[in-house]
Amino acid sequence: MSKNLVIVESPAKAKTIEKFLGSEYAVLSSFGHIRDLSEHAFGVDIEHGFNPIYEISPDKKKLVSELKKASDTVDTVWLASDEDREGEAIAWHLSEVLKLKREKTRRIVFHEITKPAILQAIEHPREIDIDLVNAQQARRILDRIVGFELSPVLWRKVKSSLSAGRVQSVAVRLIVEREREIQGFVSESSYRVVALFTVMDEDENPVELKAELQHRFAKKEDAYAFLEACKASKFTIEDIVKKPSKRSPAPPFTTSTLQQEAARKLGYSVSQTMMIAQKLYEAGQITYMRTDSVNLSDLALGAAKAEIFSMAGERYWQFRRFQTRTKGAQEAHEAIRPTYLNKHEINGTAQEKNLYALIWKRTIASQMSDAELERTNITIGMNNSSEKFLATGEIIKFDGFLKVYMESTDEDSDQEAEPLLPPLKVAQLLNMSQITATERFTQRPPRYSEAALVRKLEELGIGRPSTYAPTISTIQKRNYVEKSNLEGEVRTFTVLTLKEEKIKEENKTERYGADKGKLLPTDIGMVVNDFLMDYFPNILDYNFTANVEKEFDDIAEGQLDWQEALKSFYEKFHPKVIETMANSERRSGERVLGIDPKTGKQVSVRIGRFGPIVQLGNKDDDDKLQFASLKKGQLLETITFEEALDLFKLPRSLGKWQDKELVVGIGRFGAYVRYDGAFYSLPKTEDPLSISADAAVELIEAKREADKNKLIKSFEQDADLQILNGRFGPYISYKKQNFKIPKTTNPAELTYEACLEIIQSSSKPAKKSMTKKKSTKKG
Repeated sequence: MSKNLVIVESPAKAKTIEKFLGSEYAVLSSFGHIRDLSEHAFGVDIEHGFNPIYEISPDKKKLVSELKKASDTVDTVWLASDEDREGEAIAWHLSEVLKLKREKTRRIVFHEITKPAILQAIEHPREIDIDLVNAQQARRILDRIVGFELSPVLWRKVKSSLSAGRVQSVAVRLIVEREREIQGFVSESSYRVVALFTVMDEDENPVELKAELQHRFAKKEDAYAFLEACKASKFTIEDIVKKPSKRSPAPPFTTSTLQQEAARKLGYSVSQTMMIAQKLYEAGQITYMRTDSVNLSDLALGAAKAEIFSMAGERYWQFRRFQTRTKGAQEAHEAIRPTYLNKHEINGTAQEKNLYALIWKRTIASQMSDAELERTNITIGMNNSSEKFLATGEIIKFDGFLKVYMESTDEDSDQEAEPLLPPLKVAQLLNMSQITATERFTQRPPRYSEAALVRKLEELGIGRPSTYAPTISTIQKRNYVEKSNLEGEVRTFTVLTLKEEKIKEENKTERYGADKGKLLPTDIGMVVNDFLMDYFPNILDYNFTANVEKEFDDIAEGQLDWQEALKSFYEKFHPKVIETMANSERRSGERVLGIDPKTGKQVSVRIGRFGPIVQLGNKDDDDKLQFASLKKGQLLETITFEEALDLFKLPRSLGKWQDKELVVGIGRFGAYVRYDGAFYSLPKTEDPLSISADAAVELIEAKREADKNKLIKSFEQDADLQILNGRFGPYISYKKQNFKIPKTTNPAELTYEACLEIIQSSSKPAKKSMTKKKSTKKG
């Protein structure tokens, strides 16, 4: 029997640690938190010092019993949860619930799961840090107070089933304000002038030199006049300036920079990045993935030096120790890095390999030499104008860290690479081949991507490494924010081209405003934001929210009493809740658009019971009110009177097919075709106002064919039992639960009895193919 019990947070972590410890250590998992604030009531005793009322999660009671039994039979219990406030709180909850005696309990921490790190942790145990625990408790209780007290106000004053959160509401505010900036943005046009000159290279072959005029023209007439002047111009190189420059590598990854770079380079969402990083950490591949430190340990710095010497040579190494400058940075962790820097690749899924490679490259590059560059600026003058053209080029003299890694930015996709320039000299005459004046438009502010929102929250000091991912997931789950899939609009622009002493004018079209995967506020998100901004401006104030985070830091450092901090907040917050509940007006985001010319009734938009709607008539009318749902992409704030009237054309009949009526309409889940009592969702490419009967029939037949292929087998004995084909292969579906079929079994040959046997023997239902995987810990 083992003399020691090690309790960690996840089974994967337990499995990795078990390899490093001998037979005298048993390693078990708590599967994250074992208890939380009571879900059946407020969960906080306000009157007695904000004491939390904790409950063991129903699904953890059996586990707690097993952990208790195991802890009673060993000499020492080692609490090895993560090295942050959340991990410290998990360790404390375990010690409280399992009633662990102080003399037989050890708290150990490590920021990487390697044998040396685990053995060193066991040699240097400590006690549970109650200040860290109190900081986590204060955050949890404050968030419960805000959610528990604000949510009923929203139910009464806006719409039922809504909820509010301290950090989440601030994140929604950022997205709403950005959307209104975009809506209010007025684009201005100007003419960008680019010239192409023909020059000879060293081998006397003609090459193009591209240069841009250092002035833009506001009007087409001015651009045209300039091109006219260019017909008689002589173009001469007036100046050539070569400037040496250097480029330095970015620091190693923190949680937020990893989320941002994985989004740019790999296309991962914030929560996806954290899920993959957690798997890498638990498998012992990388250090702890929740950190705001850019520091590397002396061991890692030495390993990086050895690896750079080995793969590139001494010239490529440069010692660097980065300083963390993030507002409110805390916790003395290392940056995120591979545990073994001589390990360039790992075994695992494609996603795990890609994220590991990104972390490895960034870590190694951070200890490499600067890249040495030479930038050349060429000024081109005209004999009949004071205007100047500028050609630029950049060459890499020494690649340095660029040999391994180049950091991306959100604007990378819009930037052109610097061209290589042919050999040129001052006073050289240039042969102009073409000059183009293209109408360009000022660009609206960009919408936030998940990664850009994380960066903004971090800049403002709002949230911490463990909160970014759950914050962004929560505002999407609550339907306050959604990922965009906007096709944009088409606009016309003018191009003037001077070639062979003739000016040609063309009108071309371009699509603008297209956005994919960016964060958009929903109507309900905007209405809730406006209500909270009017009545609870403090809760949504950026500085206030950042200061609350600072107070949590002070509690963690033992400089502030957590109960006093909560009391100070509650004494100002609670009276405002009472006042708002009693005196505020109900909000629905209502906007009157006009009068329907056919009926003479008022047309308005507002939030209804199931979401945004258009309403024909008002409650004072004798006639019954009419309602229509908004289409995907339409907003209460921007829908026009004409667009609203069009919605009353739905539902519309498309005629009959096989003696039954085809009807197209819009419901809670978007546009649909209804036929024979069944509903078929319309793809985004189809407009419910213009879809034809033939297209609707095609849609129905395609869905029926897909459903037919999905069903492998059904049973007369029980209509609820089916064998289906899913995204990940065949499975058994029974009473809204899915069960895995063993790989060695032919699904088509399964009998009713065999299916029941698989269902009964399965400890867990298979995950539904459309449900998202969750990480074992928040963040």
